[in-house]
Amino acid sequence: MSALIIHGHFYQPPRENPWTGEVPTEPSAAPFHDWNERIHAECYAPNVINYPNISFNFGPTLLSWLERHHKDTYQKILDADKVSAGARGGHGNATAQAYGHAILPLCNERDRLTQVVWGLADFRFRFGREAEALWLPETAANDDVLALLIDQGLRYVILSPDQAKGKIETSRAYVFRHPDGSGRSLAVFFYNGPLARAIAFEKALTSSRGLVDQFIRAAQSGDMVNVATDGETYGHHFKFGDLCLAHALEVEAKQAGFWITNYAEYLDRHPPVLEVEIENGPDGEGSSWSCVHGVGRWTRDCGCHTGGEPGWNQSWRAPLRAALNFLRDDAAVKFESSELLRDPWAARNDYVGVLLDPQRARTSFLTHHVVRDESRVWKLLEMQRSALLMFASCGWFFSDLAGIETIQLMRYAARVMDLQAELGLDPPEKKFLELMSEARSNQPEKGTGADLFVHFAKPR
Repeated sequence: MSALIIHGHFYQPPRENPWTGEVPTEPSAAPFHDWNERIHAECYAPNVINYPNISFNFGPTLLSWLERHHKDTYQKILDADKVSAGARGGHGNATAQAYGHAILPLCNERDRLTQVVWGLADFRFRFGREAEALWLPETAANDDVLALLIDQGLRYVILSPDQAKGKIETSRAYVFRHPDGSGRSLAVFFYNGPLARAIAFEKALTSSRGLVDQFIRAAQSGDMVNVATDGETYGHHFKFGDLCLAHALEVEAKQAGFWITNYAEYLDRHPPVLEVEIENGPDGEGSSWSCVHGVGRWTRDCGCHTGGEPGWNQSWRAPLRAALNFLRDDAAVKFESSELLRDPWAARNDYVGVLLDPQRARTSFLTHHVVRDESRVWKLLEMQRSALLMFASCGWFFSDLAGIETIQLMRYAARVMDLQAELGLDPPEKKFLELMSEARSNQPEKGTGADLFVHFAKPR
């Protein structure tokens, strides 16, 4: 009997106004108020029939929005994990995700740790158990990222087959050893690339029978078929894709003799033996599932883009990242030198507990971390939260600097400097705007990054 594992990566960037916490109207999502609402209606709610049968992750920023605005869907996601854990030897279908969907290989070591620690804490709080895996945004990884997952006690990771160094088979799990020579490891699953492309881009969801036929063909090369795609594929990108998947898993795949499972249950029965190394990308900066140039899509005009007009370029990516890196580093110095926290970076890692459950965690946080001046401490920590969220990957993913996702990153940058001003910390707006002026929209009337920041991001 061949195992069949379908993984859905469900994520939306934080769309809330950083000052009010409310999502503004997004006209491009009409007739819905915003893209969260539209994709909830087309995907997150309809797929409640699938969550008990598929491996999945939900981004923390999306789950927090669902908890506030669609409690029924939110609860069914949590319930699906409990149901699947009961059916699969204690292994729930849900996996964690790095908190703010930043490209982890491009983070500095401190931010990378916080992104992972916050993602695991968010998962623990919501699902009531420890995560066995953490979804890497855009599956972006290098040796340092996988070493961090091992350090955090995770059991496995899901990567693109193109991220393996050398020839691999997607019908088995592999072992990745920690680079420190300690022998510690985690399992690596490389998803079936042709099958993932067929589902995501080649209309494989037009027929459940045709979809299962593709599963059957894939199973001829081994005893496990695993595929990972954006969860929005099922219903948002492809209308009725959720129903196609549901019928395939509930009826036809079972009739074909497939064992519907998840990665952790599979590992119990099939522990990996063969070792693997991963591609670390140009200069070791990392590899990913959506950029053939490693992680160039989030650092430079590598040629990868989505949408846009003929002749458009993405040369704005590099100066955008330079400006945000500058602001991050400036905020880090001010945070570290505040002398209000015993260990500023340990405090930042623990701050997620206050975000998740302020009534219960606040007093303990103050006792363990705060030296004095509580009111200033909360502003410093919010400054750091905004500094983390301004690196959400979607800000670089699309075709132009003036996109709503990129403007949202600028709003978090504005929030960082606004909090600095409230704290009397001399926000470096002049230098930031100089760096942003090097980024130019492909739409001349939109101007530079500095223009967009002043008109659309900076509070008035």
